[in-house]
Amino acid sequence: MTERDRAPVSEQAPPRLRNALSAVLLALACLLVPFGALASWAAHGLTDTGRYVRTMAPLAADPDVRQAVADAVADGIMRAAGPELDTGPLRGAAGPFVHDAVRSFTRTEAFRAAWDAANRALHAAVLRALRHDDARAAEVTVDLAPVVARVKRQLTDDHVSFAHRIPVTHTRVPVLPAGNVDRLRTGYHVLDTAAFWLPLTAAVLAAAGIAVAACRRRAVTALGLGTALGGGLLVLAVAIGRRLTLADLPDALHRPAAGAVYDALTETLRTVSWLLLALGLAVALGSWLTGRYGPRRAARRRARASAAPAADPAPEPRRARA
Repeated sequence: MTERDRAPVSEQAPPRLRNALSAVLLALACLLVPFGALASWAAHGLTDTGRYVRTMAPLAADPDVRQAVADAVADGIMRAAGPELDTGPLRGAAGPFVHDAVRSFTRTEAFRAAWDAANRALHAAVLRALRHDDARAAEVTVDLAPVVARVKRQLTDDHVSFAHRIPVTHTRVPVLPAGNVDRLRTGYHVLDTAAFWLPLTAAVLAAAGIAVAACRRRAVTALGLGTALGGGLLVLAVAIGRRLTLADLPDALHRPAAGAVYDALTETLRTVSWLLLALGLAVALGSWLTGRYGPRRAARRRARASAAPAADPAPEPRRARA
């Protein structure tokens, strides 16, 4: 460690006290880094409607998601048309036709357009419920009527006999219960505030911890290792959250679809987590290598400079003979 790496030490602040204060500041900064990344992802990454729709758009081609949507739409159609189709020769035969028609519809471009439109409307409804404090805490739902109308049209085009008897009603699927709106609204406002202050506070604490350290190079190394640890813990938290989310689902058949949705929504958070891990390790390794080999290289350069032979003096010009 060279004199340049040492911060000036005053009599009022001995090195041991400064290192202890630096360790506390750096520990707090490293603790806030993963929480700041999580708050920023939740408050900004999930609240942009356009980004949300673009994130969810590829799921329209996912087989598990298509199967889950087909089951939900077909069950809604059969519940709405049950009293009419549960009599006569169509009894017990309508279900397979409806499910096949809906599954066929999920493989069309029309379904992809309907999927994007439904996600856009759903996201806007959820944001409206979370952002407006004066709004009444009502259940957030998504209307399946446009999808049912498209399925009915496809069945009619396929000349299915009972297609004209399918009612196109506004079948609303709940996605956010009314009892959770107020609690989620409070959490949203907390995350919105934390998304700004947590990263800023972490940066200030990190700068202060490096500034007061008696050995700033060691402080930078510790900060890099702490950041890498925070990124690794965030990666682990995302994986555990996925496992717990899927374990709480009552329908085991739709867990692959829920897993695909979870992976799509947390892709940005996972990327940020791995970046924090890689950046922290790179900073720590670079600081350690510089501290270990930098002074040796400087000493070798000074030794070579001092051991180099002095240059021969230039020969004096000969005087001309008289």
